[in-house]
Amino acid sequence: MWVYILKRLLLMIPTLFGVLLLTFVVIQFVPGGPVEQYLAEARTGQGGSAEGGSVYRGAQGVDPQRLEQIKALYGFDKPAHERFFQMVGQFARFDLGTSFFQNKAVSELIVEKLPVSISLGLWTFFISYLVAVPLGVAKAVRAGSRFDLVTTLLVLIGYAIPGFVLGVALLVIFGGQLQWFPLRGLTSSNWEELSWVARIVDYLWHITLPITAMVLGSFAVTTMLTKNAFLEEIRKQYVMTARAKGLSERQVLWKHIFRNALIPIVTGFPSAFIGAFFAGSLLIETLFSLDGLGLLSFESVIRRDYPVVLGTLFLFTLIGLVTKLISDLCYVWVDPRVKFD
Repeated sequence: MWVYILKRLLLMIPTLFGVLLLTFVVIQFVPGGPVEQYLAEARTGQGGSAEGGSVYRGAQGVDPQRLEQIKALYGFDKPAHERFFQMVGQFARFDLGTSFFQNKAVSELIVEKLPVSISLGLWTFFISYLVAVPLGVAKAVRAGSRFDLVTTLLVLIGYAIPGFVLGVALLVIFGGQLQWFPLRGLTSSNWEELSWVARIVDYLWHITLPITAMVLGSFAVTTMLTKNAFLEEIRKQYVMTARAKGLSERQVLWKHIFRNALIPIVTGFPSAFIGAFFAGSLLIETLFSLDGLGLLSFESVIRRDYPVVLGTLFLFTLIGLVTKLISDLCYVWVDPRVKFD
């Protein structure tokens, strides 16, 4: 197994290199880079118009020497290949660089935004699995019944509605018309003045709508996967043998079927846990004005803040590769019959 782990770790290096190279090449052809963004903001600040994203429009009226200084400030005075290998060298030392527009280290920005994403991710992950797994087991035990059909319909409807659309509906109904919940943020403006009990209530009050929008569509796959895994195990010979020995249905279900049926669920825990933090929250964070990693990535792409874009891409890709390795290793932990040979 150690040889397998070593091979997987070594394969991460060309994978990361390929992802960074492809992204770096793509952004070279994207109009309106950091220099143009800087010039547009400078012209807007002087009362000019910021229209036009090309370098030729953006550079109008700018002294050539000043333009070269701006390019040197962002490192664009060097050839593309030199900038790329310099970036790879920094990433190899886990130096993610410095934001062009926020004058902060990318790692510092990630740490600042991480609490919001962790808050959304933890609630989404635990609520999804706490609902999906018991519901999937109940559907498998009652397969074909009215309960199974009704819950399947509800789950598929929730899965079919995009989280962003559901979030808009929740905001309009419960935040706008009924005014039961706040429209933005994770806490109130007077949060520091509240007691610790009031802080907890205020926090839960704020996250209700965004978590609802994220959860309703996320547990559908887990629910159906749990149901199908249990149905597959129920039909196997060892279940009939256990019943023939006189074991109760509860003993057969929880002592024999449960462990084998949960293999595909448990092995997906690491990727689902990490994915809840770094995936699928962009639109929700933007809609509810939550300053997390999703909103940071979106704003960085819009403003062409390449150090933040590439730094977060490197970190998230690395986390994803390690998580995938942990997921594969979970097969051995759950099912000792699996061999990496």
